[in-house]
Amino acid sequence: MRQRQLSVTYLSPFIFTIVAFLIIFGLGRPVWGADLPEILQKGELRHLGVPYANFVTGSGDGLDVDLVKLFAQHLGVRYVWVKTTWPEFAGDLTGKRVKPKGNEVEILGTVPIKGDLAAHGITVLPWREKIMDFVPNFPTQVWLMARADSSLKPIKPSGNLEKDIAQVKALLKGRQVLGLSDTCLDTGLYDIKKRGARCIAFKGSLNEMVPAIIKGEAETTLMDVLDALLALEKWPEKVKVIGPVSKVQMMAVAFPKTSPKLRDAFQQFMEQCKKNGTYARLAEKYEPDFYHRFPEFFKDFK
Repeated sequence: MRQRQLSVTYLSPFIFTIVAFLIIFGLGRPVWGADLPEILQKGELRHLGVPYANFVTGSGDGLDVDLVKLFAQHLGVRYVWVKTTWPEFAGDLTGKRVKPKGNEVEILGTVPIKGDLAAHGITVLPWREKIMDFVPNFPTQVWLMARADSSLKPIKPSGNLEKDIAQVKALLKGRQVLGLSDTCLDTGLYDIKKRGARCIAFKGSLNEMVPAIIKGEAETTLMDVLDALLALEKWPEKVKVIGPVSKVQMMAVAFPKTSPKLRDAFQQFMEQCKKNGTYARLAEKYEPDFYHRFPEFFKDFK
């Protein structure tokens, strides 16, 4: 009898540790993931975001910030801002540590989930679609920018986007092109290297790419339309746009694939915002150039 009591005594801390681990980590699942019922019960919606242009200004507002705040209000829950980074937001949202490989993605392990949705001007990419669901909310495109003193000259638009892209790529043989891995600015997404470009994986942040070519670290850089327009405003005599390297892409609000009810609720909310004019007002407030530059996307908005 005494021997059995001793065994229980020594086994109890071990059993307690295992039970606690399973409770905390959800039997191997990343912690704190939640679909709509859990969010409603918890009473808060966690918005993962990266300060980026006018989608997330860093001052508590922005197109995506205002939109998600309105969604939280629509659900009747508290809005919670959770700052993340471009390299980390996929893991913070899905609980999966990933490594993009072109259009595919490798799952390397698990990490704690920190948010319920992510929204900060996220471009829908094939590898991201493997691990996330999206509700598109804004158009974008990738352009090639160069220093103003570059011998490259802006192409003359032909009226045919595919021809314009081909014109730009034909100029790249032997040229240095900065790209940002694992983002929409990854040179590997656009067959640029096959055209003879000298691709450089930039080690800094997206906001440092245009300053990098101004400093002479490379002759050109890939840049999304939004940042390209901002760069032209900030450094009008130092940079120029050569032309497009991608078709029109979509930015979107991202959801983990384990939250289909939340995604569906946001999709319905977005449709309401389109019909009642709320989204058009936000778009025109924060991105007036885009609102008028992509009329096809916004034509059905009030």
